[in-house]
Amino acid sequence: MSADDWDRVLPFQLDALGVRGRLVRLGPTLDEVIERHGYPLAVARPLAESMVLCATLATSLKYDGIFTLQISGDGPIRLLVTDLTSDGALRGYAQFDSWKLAVALGSGNEDAPDGYVPKLFGQGRLTFTVDQGQHTERYQGVVPLEGATLADCAHTYFRQSEQLPTGIKITARRSDGPDGHHWHASALMVQQMPEFDAGRLDVDPEQREDDWRKAVILMASATEKEMLDPALPGTTLLHRLFHQEQPRVFERRAFAARCRCSRDRIDRVLRSIRREELDDLRDKTGRVAVKCEFCSTEYAYDDADLDKVYEPAA
Repeated sequence: MSADDWDRVLPFQLDALGVRGRLVRLGPTLDEVIERHGYPLAVARPLAESMVLCATLATSLKYDGIFTLQISGDGPIRLLVTDLTSDGALRGYAQFDSWKLAVALGSGNEDAPDGYVPKLFGQGRLTFTVDQGQHTERYQGVVPLEGATLADCAHTYFRQSEQLPTGIKITARRSDGPDGHHWHASALMVQQMPEFDAGRLDVDPEQREDDWRKAVILMASATEKEMLDPALPGTTLLHRLFHQEQPRVFERRAFAARCRCSRDRIDRVLRSIRREELDDLRDKTGRVAVKCEFCSTEYAYDDADLDKVYEPAA
């Protein structure tokens, strides 16, 4: 597997069609996040797809902070959260009900079925948040979970938010090798550019619509095997799909599995809670244990530690 093609976004532009896009492929980053938690396959694949969707949407924006994608519902998977910082730190986690999941999948099934969103998430919503710090206004977009796939749900967001016409294709799979399980996920996104940015002010609306349809059809022709093939370079895949349009590719941007939790952050969270309310968090040794949902790191506090935490507040 070429290190230049995985855990990266490859932006591109189709000048002939007035379309820009990106190819995102995740590999080792998914292994680090998913295998750490030991999620069942039917939870791991939606998480992998949500992480590659998060990376695709985030890298289409200009922001300095954190882009968060959150999927919540009343089904077996209650919550999926993944976020990407502007410096490439990607993480994610899932909350699910094991009993509901087993009932939804049926006997003998392990993987999430195709079109799994209604069955595994039920009624819910998809939320996008861009947080650029305390001195800026936070942007948030919320849409209902409508559609069979996460790509369908993303299309709902773009339609309802009156964004530029956008097409997305997402896929993720786990492969089994002699050295264990390995995850690959990939997303292709094309987006119609504003007329001025595309330098196509003289192109009539009908031609623009035809060009857009062509870009979406070509994108959709990518097979799952091509998108997830570790031996197929991303530039080669783009050439296969759009060779007549002579795609221009730009500098890749890398991602890495990296959590932002720290003891200082946990200290601040604890200070926001009354000390007497922490008794429910104590383990058998009497310490207060706080576990990060994203990376599973556990932070333990004995009474002396808590004295130090609450001393400034006092």
